[in-house]
Amino acid sequence: MTENRREIASLAGGCFWCLEAVFEQIEGVESVASGYSGGQGESPSYREVCTGRTGHAEVVQVSFDPGRLSYRELLELFFAFHDPTTLNRQGADVGTQYRSAIFYHSPEQKAAAEQVIADFTRARTFDQPIVTEVAPFTAFFKAEGHHQGYYRQNSEQPYCRATITPKIAKLRSKYAARLKPGAAAKG
Repeated sequence: MTENRREIASLAGGCFWCLEAVFEQIEGVESVASGYSGGQGESPSYREVCTGRTGHAEVVQVSFDPGRLSYRELLELFFAFHDPTTLNRQGADVGTQYRSAIFYHSPEQKAAAEQVIADFTRARTFDQPIVTEVAPFTAFFKAEGHHQGYYRQNSEQPYCRATITPKIAKLRSKYAARLKPGAAAKG
């Protein structure tokens, strides 16, 4: 009998719709939820988080099978699909809610995150220094229902077409071997 292993990763890299659209197509990922972490207060709303006053970041909480996708591989994909060198912003999205952050769930995740950042820094993978926050996970507050699966339901919306569709094209072209069966054919 095989044991169904599952691990959770909580990652912030700008708008949660972008990361959700990428990670839900990756082989080994079981589920992705958009929400908020890293701030003060219980159950913040999207409107409250957007003010920047709660301190929460928009995050995706990724449930994955580490036997099929390692945490390090997950982090490498995370860094490939957002800019970890811009403080409190991703493109036109500006504010602490759009910061780059890894909220680790274990000492092993913390060590892996620090190692990936050190490796990318040493390799000069990015033109500027990585400013990704590495902080302990404290709580996850799932975003309102209409934020879940947003790209799948709204791919023709202008923000989605301009911001997320290019990420999906990159995913399918550069990371095709990482996709779930049939993901490359989906719209």
